[in-house]
Amino acid sequence: MEGDLIVCPTCARAHPPSERFCEACGMPLVHPADAASPSHLPWRAKREHVASERQQTARKIKPQYTEGELVKVAHAENEPEAEFIAGLLLEEGIPCLLRNSIGGYSPMIGPREIMVPASGAQAAREALKWERPA
Repeated sequence: MEGDLIVCPTCARAHPPSERFCEACGMPLVHPADAASPSHLPWRAKREHVASERQQTARKIKPQYTEGELVKVAHAENEPEAEFIAGLLLEEGIPCLLRNSIGGYSPMIGPREIMVPASGAQAAREALKWERPA
């Protein structure tokens, strides 16, 4: 039955609900947040079918940007600025890691390096490039 299938957001290939990744392109498969859960499941199981925040984040990541060593593509002065940059990259499908560039534990203060896999470095630099108005 087609209503029970999950469609890959990248290549539109249909999969049974038990699949977690698309065989064709490797994209994570999640149930849409607004889709009705199967009626034969108890209410707790229905709630688990709603895509979690992590699943929604994973769904945005483009597989072609996940290969290679981590490379620095940007620098942020603090954690909020780094998280803003990470959000911009995620909207482009580029995963990143925020690394504290000074020793010790400082949750909100201190500079951060924005690291991405090598295959996504050029796309990340292009996504973060901007020119000041003249």
